[in-house]
Amino acid sequence: MEKKNIMIIATISVILLLGIAVPMTLHTSSGEEVYKASPHLERQTNITLIDTSKKLQRFTYDAGVDFEYPDAVRGIYVTGPSAGGSRFEKLTSLVENSDLNAMVIDVKEDHGNITFKPKEGSPYEDIGINYINEPRKLLKVLEDKGIYPIARVVVFKDSVLANKRPDLSFTKNGKVWTNNKGEAFVNPFEKEVWEYNLEIAKKAAELGFQEIQFDYVRFPEGFENYDSELSYSQGDYKDDKTNNIKRRVKAVTDFVSYAKEELEYYDVDVAVDIFGYAATIQEAPGIGQNFTKISKNVDIISSMIYPSHWTSYFDIPVPDKEPYKLVTEYAKVENKVLGKLEEPPTSRPWIQDFEAPWLYSGATKQYGKAEVETQITALKENGINEFLIWNAGNTYTENVDYTPLN
Repeated sequence: MEKKNIMIIATISVILLLGIAVPMTLHTSSGEEVYKASPHLERQTNITLIDTSKKLQRFTYDAGVDFEYPDAVRGIYVTGPSAGGSRFEKLTSLVENSDLNAMVIDVKEDHGNITFKPKEGSPYEDIGINYINEPRKLLKVLEDKGIYPIARVVVFKDSVLANKRPDLSFTKNGKVWTNNKGEAFVNPFEKEVWEYNLEIAKKAAELGFQEIQFDYVRFPEGFENYDSELSYSQGDYKDDKTNNIKRRVKAVTDFVSYAKEELEYYDVDVAVDIFGYAATIQEAPGIGQNFTKISKNVDIISSMIYPSHWTSYFDIPVPDKEPYKLVTEYAKVENKVLGKLEEPPTSRPWIQDFEAPWLYSGATKQYGKAEVETQITALKENGINEFLIWNAGNTYTENVDYTPLN
């Protein structure tokens, strides 16, 4: 035991010499405490010492659950109410009885609320809604069923935080600005907003989620058209000498890079949802999304390529009516962009399982078994084997073959 302690203490000494912060309590495999650094939040006890023999030792958080990454993630979106309500059983049954194998579950949803109640005294207590009564128990259910859990964290669209802290948002005439849907955003230039969301992401990792999927990692749509009318801080970016477009891109990219770094200790994958069209242009001028730069800083890139969300594109007059062609043409572009990266992330696009009546004055194009399968086929034909399926109401088409032959 003395020899083992010497080895561990020597390792810790190297860490301290290099100036690496390890704000945790370290134990030997038998549970003996050998070093205790300053506390950070509540993460002092769940640390695992991994003996890699021929590799350097590393410290990672042990959430106490055991999941294996699937052969290829094939998942569905699940809201907080669905995850914590009666629909959950039906959704898990859908996954168990098909070739699906994953769920993307809201942890921080579109309004800015957390979908479970943090413990009393948490700084997030007032934004928790008790949709999921026992999130840890939910993770255990998914573990037992072999369903891979992904936590969705909506970042910069956040009406709750914007109204609570207008100084972290965008204001107009002294009031928090909202878009035409009544949604407010918080400011990607503000690093306090970064930390706010990352602490929520870390809590999700501690619960046992294997991946953090950040959504709305951007400025509001069309921001370039009205940013001069709004009042907002540019934080640490106020002295940046580039133009407004480059400054927005830098802020968004920096957040993603920082998030990846901050979550390394938790041994979770980091994913970002991104507009599909961002892959087709150098960078989106208003929202601050640069497909290549974001892709360099994540494990998974999830383009939202719902056919209904494209206007006339790729010489397709109405993409919603031609899901196979739309997905095929998009995949060609994405493959070309990611193919230029030395270490490209896993591509895992969001595809469509819903109708878009707002596009039609007459009968709406219906999305069923054939439409879902043809999107998956188009991805597979272009070497993209992972996907996520979106339906905001979590009502998914029955009897879909999620691994159709090419």
